[in-house]
Amino acid sequence: MYTESTDGAALGPASGHGSRPPGTQESKEMATKEKLQCLKDFHKDILKPSPGKSPGTRPEDEAEGKPPQREKWSSKIDFVLSVAGGFVGLGNVWRFPYLCYKNGGGAFLIPYFIFLFGSGLPVFFLEIIIGQYTSEGGITCWEKICPLFSGIGYASIVIVSLLNVYYIVILAWATYYLFQSFQKELPWAHCNHSWNTPHCMEDTMRKNKSVWITISSTNFTSPVIEFWERNVLSLSPGIDHPGSLKWDLALCLLLVWLVCFFCIWKGVRSTGKVVYFTATFPFAMLLVLLVRGLTLPGAGAGIKFYLYPDITRLEDPQVWIDAGTQIFFSYAICLGAMTSLGSYNKYKYNSYRDCMLLGCLNSGTSFVSGFAIFSILGFMAQEQGVDIADVAESGPGLAFIAYPKAVTMMPLPTFWSILFFIMLLLLGLDSQFVEVEGQITSLVDLYPSFLRKGYRREIFIAFVCSISYLLGLTMVTEGGMYVFQLFDYYAASGVCLLWVAFFECFVIAWIYGGDNLYDGIEDMIGYRPGPWMKYSWAVITPVLCVGCFIFSLVKYVPLTYNKTYVYPNWAIGLGWSLALSSMLCVPLVIIIRLCQTEGPFLVRVKYLLTPREPNRWAVEREGATPYNSRAVMNGALVKPTHIIVETMM
Repeated sequence: MYTESTDGAALGPASGHGSRPPGTQESKEMATKEKLQCLKDFHKDILKPSPGKSPGTRPEDEAEGKPPQREKWSSKIDFVLSVAGGFVGLGNVWRFPYLCYKNGGGAFLIPYFIFLFGSGLPVFFLEIIIGQYTSEGGITCWEKICPLFSGIGYASIVIVSLLNVYYIVILAWATYYLFQSFQKELPWAHCNHSWNTPHCMEDTMRKNKSVWITISSTNFTSPVIEFWERNVLSLSPGIDHPGSLKWDLALCLLLVWLVCFFCIWKGVRSTGKVVYFTATFPFAMLLVLLVRGLTLPGAGAGIKFYLYPDITRLEDPQVWIDAGTQIFFSYAICLGAMTSLGSYNKYKYNSYRDCMLLGCLNSGTSFVSGFAIFSILGFMAQEQGVDIADVAESGPGLAFIAYPKAVTMMPLPTFWSILFFIMLLLLGLDSQFVEVEGQITSLVDLYPSFLRKGYRREIFIAFVCSISYLLGLTMVTEGGMYVFQLFDYYAASGVCLLWVAFFECFVIAWIYGGDNLYDGIEDMIGYRPGPWMKYSWAVITPVLCVGCFIFSLVKYVPLTYNKTYVYPNWAIGLGWSLALSSMLCVPLVIIIRLCQTEGPFLVRVKYLLTPREPNRWAVEREGATPYNSRAVMNGALVKPTHIIVETMM
């Protein structure tokens, strides 16, 4: 079988060995050199990085009738800060420390690092590098690599679309708390407000032990809980009672959506500059909070509680599940966003080096955040005279109950409250607009010739943000918290992410070929990464994903709110529909692709397992002839030896 180069000249047999005897060391070296040289010539002539500086067509291109050009990061630091802002978010601050203390303290780091090096970093790097290699977003990159499994991209876009609807609601809550913090007296510090009930009791009462013993049998609540449930949420009895719209929260939600829109509306030109502030300032504030927490009385007890190892907890499979899901959540993988960010890299950019450094930054931030959080929780426990386990919270409970309560016990509570919620807002905001940027990039790449012209991309972003905002209004009603938790528990759950990660690694390692991708990586960065990445894609990550996936289903517990409210069956069914809406994309696209392709079944399968042609728009832009290496032998399509150089269709 012979293939043709872009100028029509024969490259030689598809095996790449020519007339040399197969199996010799010299022939293997020559074949590798030929393969890499073909790859270099291919990218030089066809996939030359675009010099475009606008998400739309440049005026001179439009006048000459040229196709729109793809953006590139203006500098390396733009990419690094965008990725850092995308995956260093709220989960690092409010989820990892809680999981660490709950699952054995320092012992939890053992399964955490196993999942980090066995699945987290390999999948994170995989998504970045295939975006850089193909110059495509989260959907079309899989159309190039393996058309039969392009449902991976659609599954990712469904997950990130649902995630973008509800994640930003947290930022609306944080914005509301931030506005409320600009008062001489924090509104959740005392029980003298209209939303408080007769059961409200201030923490100063707890210090009077004689009084506390007398009334402890009665169901009393703290002012911070009543502010959260009765003022912020106006919580209804259940999801069956949505209640009225909370206009103050709706306006806060609108505000953060507007900020998100203007952060990304000019593509990576605007995103790459905004992250200079949003991705760095939270680290400075986290450092300030860390220093403040370590100077509080009781901080030592809190840190000991956070890190004290309990090796026996490793016998509980749930500890390993928590470690795996935390890795997938904190690295923002399986959402298509990292692929989209990588697609704006220049072809020769050394993303492997920066991915490893970013991984250290991400996990290091999670670990250090635990010191900041648990030093303050230790202070709270000492002030209230209770055990640290009684004040330790995770998720919204930490951000909107435990920490606001802690600042009321500190000197200058208004200052520390403002500082905390600004940090929370910026941590979530850059994660939000990076995920939305990934969503937009993936969708625009489906119809680039239409959506990249003029201001159509900006209009499309406004449309997506508007639809997401309208859907998010269901979560700022009196029953909105129940809807929010339903999305959080099912729509972007660990089960969905594990499903996508398994197929990503399976396709790359066993269909596309890990060695083939390593050849491309070598051409891009100048060397081949250590083999542990390749082995992780082939074996370690799929095994970890399957194990966690099965155990998660076996140990599945229906959703409840606050451990008391049980969701009705129809709500549970709706939740599983949200989860299946992404997971079913993979098998459904397989069926659709097979039905759309003509010919005998095995021929269709081989055809769809063979990568497609390179970026059609890049080919036209550079004036090159589209490369076609489809080969038929005995009625069946034969897969080329090198996936990208000898592409299909």
